[in-house]
Amino acid sequence: MTGSRMPVVFVHGLWLHSTSWQPWADRFREAGYEPILPEWPGVPDTVAEAREHPESQAGIGIEEVIEHHARVVEALPVPPVLVGHSFGGLVVQALLDRGLGRAGVAIDPAPIRGVVRLPPAQIRSALPVLGNPANRKRAVSLTPEQFRASFGNTLPAAESEELHERWTIPGPGRPLFQAALANMTPRRRAATAVDTRRGERAPLLIVSGGADRTVPDSVSRAAYKLYGKSAAITDFRQFPDRGHSLTVDSGWAEVADAALEWLRKLGVAGQTPAA
Repeated sequence: MTGSRMPVVFVHGLWLHSTSWQPWADRFREAGYEPILPEWPGVPDTVAEAREHPESQAGIGIEEVIEHHARVVEALPVPPVLVGHSFGGLVVQALLDRGLGRAGVAIDPAPIRGVVRLPPAQIRSALPVLGNPANRKRAVSLTPEQFRASFGNTLPAAESEELHERWTIPGPGRPLFQAALANMTPRRRAATAVDTRRGERAPLLIVSGGADRTVPDSVSRAAYKLYGKSAAITDFRQFPDRGHSLTVDSGWAEVADAALEWLRKLGVAGQTPAA
């Protein structure tokens, strides 16, 4: 009897459609995994539809996104590998905290509650949304210039523009407000709260772009430090010259291969042994 493939669930963040993970899905499939690319609640199946109907995800909060992905994971026959970028990286941590997943990779993860670092670059990156309180109930798009400043700052202008045109969609503003106010919100009510001392969770790899402006390296390192009192495996990997676009730009394969190598070292194989 042939072995089965280990599922891997890819969780996107704000402003990128799930189809932006397709190169990663192909890479992981070649390595023996079975990729799953769920959308956030309310997001249509294509980039074009998502742009035409921003109202479909207006007002969605991070708790709804976590619950949605929890249902996806719980429906699988075996615990999957979880890979998330930006707010998707926060979702990965929340799912691991619930005891879901075989291992998790959080790439440039949005800050969990307890991370108090707030570099100026991060503030500037969030201003297009946080600058208007009404955006809490809206879905907001990034202009090519805003995308270049927050995602594509390490890229040639032409590549940043091409990525914006290919993958970006409107994103709900509410998660950014929730993250910004998390440390002033009681823990039991904070959507971004994670028990970083939990010792029985699955292994976690935090990946950081050293030139990231949306989730600066110091923010990712602060999250990693919070896990210091956990007995569970928590690793950190930095790509010094990479920005927030590191999962979709021309260097994506280097990051994907680093994740695959980490999984191999853990013994989390793509193809499970034949029975």
